[in-house]
Amino acid sequence: MSRSQRAGGTAPRQVLRDQVGYPIGLGDAPDAPERLFVSGSLPAPDAPRVAIVGARAASANGMDAARTLAAELAGQGAVIVSGGAIGIDAAAHRGALDAGGRTVAVLANGIDAPYPARNRPLFEAIRSQGGALVSPFLPGTPPRRWQFVRRNRIIAAWADAVVVVEAESASGALYTARAALEFGRALGARPGTPGCEALIAQGAAVVETAADLQEALSGRPRRPDVAVPEPDSDLGMVLAALDRESARSEDELTARTGLGARAVSRALMGLELEGLAVPLPGRAYVRSGLANELLAT
Repeated sequence: MSRSQRAGGTAPRQVLRDQVGYPIGLGDAPDAPERLFVSGSLPAPDAPRVAIVGARAASANGMDAARTLAAELAGQGAVIVSGGAIGIDAAAHRGALDAGGRTVAVLANGIDAPYPARNRPLFEAIRSQGGALVSPFLPGTPPRRWQFVRRNRIIAAWADAVVVVEAESASGALYTARAALEFGRALGARPGTPGCEALIAQGAAVVETAADLQEALSGRPRRPDVAVPEPDSDLGMVLAALDRESARSEDELTARTGLGARAVSRALMGLELEGLAVPLPGRAYVRSGLANELLAT
């Protein structure tokens, strides 16, 4: 008996990049894998696909939100793509299953021993309900850190849109978000956690419902309800002194505005909380994409 059979699955098959059935969106990516190992049933190559990703150490509220959003989207015919991890990923897969929809788990290791082991009942449910487990890695490959980054890029390339539901500032889900922007995919985030707030500040759409995502895909992304500060206020002066491309330090902003160092520091804190300024290493800041949009209106 093979290892995959002992694990309760069927022997995986290979789908090559130049074969019919290889996902269309993924195949368009320059670094798409030449072959995928598949266990289960792949969706039609042109089926609408939404990736829902986020933290492994997720809150109960975040997992509920991911499950609800996935169920709503799957009920409308979207295939839910995620990474099979505990936390937000697992909640997204379960939401799709709740709605009787299809979902795909992209793995960061060999498909013969899906990781994490605690999610194997979920993986079986995914396959039994017409979905699939997919991996670009040879059977027998153990999970390694760099493979999760590779997995995240595949998720982003496969999807029409990526939604990050919950993420800290250093979350691996942010790799998926960056890849989504690189591949020209729609990007949404649910407000409430540092990583998601940063994505929204940088231009990601606010997405809490299927309707929010549809608006984003239609070119009308929902933006946070933030007002531009008055030009002659401390916040307005510091915002005007920031640049979208070139990072500026607090000392440089103090010199440009003529405000005191304490006033500049307070203004930057306020702008960061509103998503109008993005902090960078070395106590430097840039103007956010959201701020640029608001100033242009």
